Amino acid sequence: MIGKEEDRMPAISRWLRFGAASLAIGASTGVIPAHATDVVTEWSTIEMPSAPTLKPVTVDPKSTALLLLDFMTENCGQRPRCVAAVPTVKAFHDRTRAASMFLAYTLPGDGKIIDEGIAPREGEVVDQRPGGPDKFLGDDLDQRLKAHGIKTVIICGTSAQGVGLGTGTAAAQRGYYVIYPVDCLLSESVFREAYAAWHMAGGGPPVTVKWVTVTRSDMITFENANK
Repeated sequence: MIGKEEDRMPAISRWLRFGAASLAIGASTGVIPAHATDVVTEWSTIEMPSAPTLKPVTVDPKSTALLLLDFMTENCGQRPRCVAAVPTVKAFHDRTRAASMFLAYTLPGDGKIIDEGIAPREGEVVDQRPGGPDKFLGDDLDQRLKAHGIKTVIICGTSAQGVGLGTGTAAAQRGYYVIYPVDCLLSESVFREAYAAWHMAGGGPPVTVKWVTVTRSDMITFENANK
């Protein structure tokens, strides 16, 4: 057996040298091996995945928070899709207030709320510090939510690929159930909203998206709503 293994070594060495030489030739001539490619090369052949299945969800208002993130004239006001969605956001905002849900806002850089009908009220959590898409990062939002017994967060904001993905994923990583209503998360383009929704609906890492429910605002109901 040892003799046979030794006989194989020169052959293996020759194959390795051949492979290395082939790669060197390919690199020098610009010829790429058939198996080596990239997403940009294949861009025109990519098939759009099926739309996420929106799921109805019922939440307990006592342990749920609505996060209204970056709905400002400075950004939302410059995005036609966001401006068009303000009535939908307001209608959902009004339902959450009627259910006595906890609300938290971000208005970075002392930004102006896009519509006074969804403006924060005295005593509500408002973060005006400049920040990125993850509103938990460098902030005490997690502690404030836990102090109010919050276990579920509903993410609404602009943009979907920014605060939707960033804060939604960060919330899931911190142990919250995340509700992602697609009609309350707006972007500069429909494609950005689409890939954010696809990611949160299952396209992203299972360790986080398993805690996420992708839905629409009119599919969210509240426990004990009639009591």
